Amino acid sequence: MNYQDINAETVDRWVQEGWEWGIPISHETYLKALNGDWDVFLSPTKPVPHQWFGKLRGKTVLGLASGGGQQIPIFAALGACCTVLDYSKSQLESERLVSEREGYPVELVRADMTKPLPFADASFDLIFHPVSNCYIEEVRPVFRECFRVLKPGGVLLCGLDIGMNYIVDSTETQIVHSLPYNPLRDPALMEELKDADDGVQFSHTMEEQLGGQLEAGFRLTHLYEDTNGSGRLHELHIPSFVATRAVKPE
Repeated sequence: MNYQDINAETVDRWVQEGWEWGIPISHETYLKALNGDWDVFLSPTKPVPHQWFGKLRGKTVLGLASGGGQQIPIFAALGACCTVLDYSKSQLESERLVSEREGYPVELVRADMTKPLPFADASFDLIFHPVSNCYIEEVRPVFRECFRVLKPGGVLLCGLDIGMNYIVDSTETQIVHSLPYNPLRDPALMEELKDADDGVQFSHTMEEQLGGQLEAGFRLTHLYEDTNGSGRLHELHIPSFVATRAVKPE
């Protein structure tokens, strides 16, 4: 198995165990979105500002590694034409169940985002890409593919893990690892992840992530920081994530 297959199986198992990012929204939440009362998240605790989206009605939206029935149903309620790409069968099944329950169309694509995206150039107005970069080794190719499949003037919204979680132990009280955190290069890290049932995870620098978006051709317009939502780093107000908004120039 390659590491992405391990991650797909891991996420499927987490979903079956009640993982918070795999619980679909309720019918009541969908109805609220239809009435303009909604929020979505790129990172653990802070909702994405509504102005980052603009008007979604009639727009083509790609949820990149965004399965689970949490964000895409909101965009559908707001009138967007939605596609979801995810490597987890369970996350895509959640999307199917919500779409059938609420009666909106959605295109479901099971694919590996480390490979070229299976879409034509200039296919989407907006890409919503919540935190998932920590499950792939190389992030720059993803940004290049996002740039390719976005229309001119299209928007890329990303949640990005900035590596803080990988330097500390499980209690978040001691610094125990150096960076970069890459279990493909360190068998001891791979064993730690296996024992903790954490899949295969990687740290990434801001140079890789913000720099990678700029290198791909994007223009960064907004960002904010966020914490884990729980644990000692959160209690000390130490950011572990950044959410970014970038635009493909027209």
